[in-house]
Amino acid sequence: MSSAGSIAHALAEAVQWVSDLAIPLLIAGILVSAALKKVPVYDEFVRGAKEGIATSLRILPFLLAMFIAIGVLRSSGALELAMHAVSPVLRVVKVPPEVAPLAVIRPISGTGSLSYLAELLSQYGPDSLIGRMASTIQGSCDTTLYIVTVYFGAVGVRRVRHAVWVGLLADLVGFIAAVVVCRLVFG
Repeated sequence: MSSAGSIAHALAEAVQWVSDLAIPLLIAGILVSAALKKVPVYDEFVRGAKEGIATSLRILPFLLAMFIAIGVLRSSGALELAMHAVSPVLRVVKVPPEVAPLAVIRPISGTGSLSYLAELLSQYGPDSLIGRMASTIQGSCDTTLYIVTVYFGAVGVRRVRHAVWVGLLADLVGFIAAVVVCRLVFG
């Protein structure tokens, strides 16, 4: 093995060693810090778990509504119809029509967009332009409508108009940037 290869191997082993210890050291650090501050760790853990369950129950209706909406959108064929209608425009601006549904699904559902990404990767491969572009879009955009519905709903925020528009604009910018960067880097 060359010296560059041995250095790379040693670096990979060091990164793996740090990675293996990161979580246990973090947990130990939290416990030591809590003990020094005389925080009742178990009681706080139980109180946090109770709050987590209460929050889960509060956001359940919002989650259910979002999942039903996603199911209707995909099952009705509305998404495919919309993509078929805009595909000529997409081809002109050099956006593969196959990745365009991610621009619609990603702001609604992380799970739905991940499922669609998996379908694209299975069909076209992870090293294809479509696979790379879809993966970049997945990482460049967020689940804006999901966040607004679930998190804002859970804390009682009702006036979300500006947050929705700014979030969707950020998603659009992320989508466009992902397409442009992938075109530049991968052809």
